[in-house]
Amino acid sequence: MDAQLVAFTGVAAGMVAMPGADFAVVVRNALASRRAGVTCAIGVAGGLLVHTALAVAGVAAVLAAVPTLFRVLQIVGGGYVLYLGYRTLRSAARPVRGAGAPGEEEKAVGGSLRQGFLTNALNPKAPITFLSVLPQFVPAGNPAMPRTLLLASIIVALALVWFPVVALLVDRLGRWLRRPRTARAIEGVTGGALSVLGLVLLIEAALA
Repeated sequence: MDAQLVAFTGVAAGMVAMPGADFAVVVRNALASRRAGVTCAIGVAGGLLVHTALAVAGVAAVLAAVPTLFRVLQIVGGGYVLYLGYRTLRSAARPVRGAGAPGEEEKAVGGSLRQGFLTNALNPKAPITFLSVLPQFVPAGNPAMPRTLLLASIIVALALVWFPVVALLVDRLGRWLRRPRTARAIEGVTGGALSVLGLVLLIEAALA
C-alpha cells in the first residue's frame, strides 16, 4: 500500500471538510431544498476541479509569484463571498414565504450550481494551498504529472462525497431546520459567517 497516498487522503479529507465559505453556501442552499443543496455541492466540487487543474498546470505558481494577480483574485473572491453573505442576511430578515412555482425552483437550482462553483473557484487561497500541499506527496524520482493528477482527483472525489452528504444531512433534518425561527437563525448565522469571511479576504488584500 502506498503510505504517502493514504496520508494524503487523510490530509485532503481534512482540507475538504474544514468549515468555510463552501460549507456555509451548501448549508444555505440545502435549507431551500435538497436539490438546490446537492446542486450547490456539485458546483463546489467543480470549483475544486478548476483549482486542481490550475495547480497541475502550474498556474498557481504564477499567482504565488505575482502578488498583484493574487490580490486582484482576493478582492474579487472576497467581494463575491461578502455579496453572498449580504444576500443571506437579507433573506433571513424577510417574511417567510411559501414554496415557489416549478420554474422558480429550476432557476434557484441553477443559481445554486453557480453559487457553489463561484464560491470555491474565486477562493484565492485554494490554488496556493494546493500548490504547497500536492508536491509534498510526489515521491522523489517519480514523474510529477501523473502523480499530481491522481492527488487532484482524490481531492475532487472527496468533495463530491462530502458536500452532497452535508446537503443531504441538512435536508434530512429539514423538518426542524426549516421551522421559521430555526431557518432564520441558521440563515442569519450563515450570512454572518459568509460576510466575515468576505471581509477577511478584502482586509487581507488591502493590507497586503
